[in-house]
Amino acid sequence: MGKNQHVVKRDDGWAVLGEGNSRDTSHHRTQQEAIDAARGIAINQQSELLIHGENGQIRERNSYGNDPYPPKG
Repeated sequence: MGKNQHVVKRDDGWAVLGEGNSRDTSHHRTQQEAIDAARGIAINQQSELLIHGENGQIRERNSYGNDPYPPKG
């Protein structure tokens, strides 16, 4: 399983940031462009996509990893 991908707000737009990385993976003009890029990485790495709002709080998360089905509990 790869690193979780975060979509975060920057002064000049939106960025994709791999969990634990100090540098952004990519920069985008819109949040949707950043989400699309991060989704591709998360699918490829079988990890999670965490989308942060403008206030920095996580507003949505999607898992593209090996989720148990049916989910536990």
